[in-house]
Amino acid sequence: DGDHPAGGLRGSRLLSASFKTRLAARARGLGFELCRIARPDSIPLAPERLAAWLASGGAGDMGWMAETAVRRADPRVLWPDVRSVVMLAMSYAPEGDPLATLSRADAANISVYARHRDYHDVMKGKLKELAGWMVAQAGGDVKVFVDTAPVMEKPLAAAAGLGWQGRHTNLVSRDLGSWFFLGSIFTTQEIAPDAGEADHCGSCRACLDACPTQAFPAPYRLDARRCISYLTIEHKGPIPAECRAAIGNRVYGCDDCLAVCPWNKFAVVAREAKLMARADLVAPDLADLLSDDEAAFRARFAGNPVKRVGHARFLRNLLIAAGNSNKQSFTSIAEMRLAHESPLVRGMAVWALARLAPERLAALSDRAELETDHDARAEWAAAMEK
Repeated sequence: DGDHPAGGLRGSRLLSASFKTRLAARARGLGFELCRIARPDSIPLAPERLAAWLASGGAGDMGWMAETAVRRADPRVLWPDVRSVVMLAMSYAPEGDPLATLSRADAANISVYARHRDYHDVMKGKLKELAGWMVAQAGGDVKVFVDTAPVMEKPLAAAAGLGWQGRHTNLVSRDLGSWFFLGSIFTTQEIAPDAGEADHCGSCRACLDACPTQAFPAPYRLDARRCISYLTIEHKGPIPAECRAAIGNRVYGCDDCLAVCPWNKFAVVAREAKLMARADLVAPDLADLLSDDEAAFRARFAGNPVKRVGHARFLRNLLIAAGNSNKQSFTSIAEMRLAHESPLVRGMAVWALARLAPERLAALSDRAELETDHDARAEWAAAMEK
């Protein structure tokens, strides 16, 4: 019962309204909460806005953003044959308070999106299944993307009517709040586009005020260099000293700006079983994570987004949490990490010990003379000045 295209949109064939209805129903059956259509030319302001953000330095050291800017800003550059973009949303909303763990110094707080299976794996399979259904029903060529290619999902999703980009730059939906993943299917078929969504933030600035590190220099503008999600996930070097205390126990990502959005009262708890939180990742014991060796880390986070940052960067984050804990029980673990093979870890171990047991660090100051890494030596120097 394939679709029968109707004639004539810009010389091509527009798929029938019934196909669009069946597409939405099929998407829902696969676990997507929302399915909307955008035209590939629906984000004309994206190139200029992206260029301005990159020029401001807001992307930090995410060099790949600049390298792919031309393709990222226009779907037609990425794939000249695209005629329609199917945008899809899948909820990953938590059941309880996503910020509850922040008050527990003995626990590590992992961003809600990383408390379960890697969403790339979960969504890509479902996107491919839906794309295959589209080809079987209506023909044409398709490509699927889920946060792994230079696609500006948020502006496209706003153009498709899935939601709007809030003051925190993330997408907000009247149906799902802030807790959802985006995926897209590019197709050579013409599908009638949906109307874009208006901004419904009003005078609210809850997300801006909630940011622990003041990463929003202005509404609708993010400076990644101050964003805890960027610093603990994307950033490869030492985390700036001025941001460390505000990180608290956030060892992978940050949900504060998402969690305080009033539109979350409409959030739908995740239906996809693979996106439901693992009990051991809701409030994992900070000491246990700090004690993991490389093999234990890889086993604990197999199939999980945290694994992608690697053990050294994760230890960097954990040591910051330990240093912020005000718990002397972390002193011995921090001291043990002074001998780690990674200078990134050694440097953060110095910082943590300086916070937890400065007298103990002073007794170990001869180790500073043996340190060969510039950044780690700088941590010793800063600690000894206090």
